[in-house]
Amino acid sequence: MEKTNQTKSVWGEIKENYRLYLSALLIVLIAELIGTKKIQAGSALIVIYPMLFAIIISVLLGRDLLGFFKEKETKKASSLVLVAIAPFMAKIGVLAGSNLPKLVDVGPALAFQELGHVGTIIFALPIALLLGIKKEAIGATSSTCRDKDYGLICHLYGADSAEARGALSIYIIGFLIGTIYIGFLASIVAATHLFHPLALAMASGVGSGVMMAAASSTLATIYPHYADQIVMLAGASDMLSAIIGIYFTLFISLPLTKKLYFWLEPRISPKRTRATTTVNVRKAG
Repeated sequence: MEKTNQTKSVWGEIKENYRLYLSALLIVLIAELIGTKKIQAGSALIVIYPMLFAIIISVLLGRDLLGFFKEKETKKASSLVLVAIAPFMAKIGVLAGSNLPKLVDVGPALAFQELGHVGTIIFALPIALLLGIKKEAIGATSSTCRDKDYGLICHLYGADSAEARGALSIYIIGFLIGTIYIGFLASIVAATHLFHPLALAMASGVGSGVMMAAASSTLATIYPHYADQIVMLAGASDMLSAIIGIYFTLFISLPLTKKLYFWLEPRISPKRTRATTTVNVRKAG
């Protein structure tokens, strides 16, 4: 009887949201048909992946533009993101177990790149608060907001929470702007000749496969003699960021972001400032 009820609930779910599921399938098919596009801009190689096209199509179909998707469907879609990310999280676990010797051989230098998250918190969180962003800032600034980070935020706060909305916003922006930005950034930094090509390769791994591919492809084009080593180190760096990054976010960057948020928010939030001023004026009157 219990299985029958579960079956009915599954079919009821499909019938209720069939437009959403069919649209998602069609959008994925269209994006895959467009395929990966590479644009050479000077020494920089800009790589545009199918997911970027899928996001653009979805945004155009949203309720604020063409209005194809209704508000109920958009809320449902946000809760399904975690389901789509779950296989990727499992893949990270498998990679961690099968590549431990390789990670040890690479050395501890790659692990220290996670300290860059602290800079994101220190610089980005105050700016977010000055712009009037509230708890969304916790999810948006505590990490690079890639798959693993968004999954962690959803697990801790829920997919409908303000923190998850902040993380999802940066997750999407990372695909829309990040892949193009990091390709240009890699070429600009390489042009300074301040860093060794292999150091730049290690810096390419930020826990996002598409960003890593964009940066490492650019570097491999600029330094063809190091091409194989750049791809190998960038991949190792990206894998390590995915494995270590989730623990760094959970135990260091997220707690630090929360503490800074509750300390800074009453002091620099525009709304709080206006409210405090109003109360002081009334008292003075």
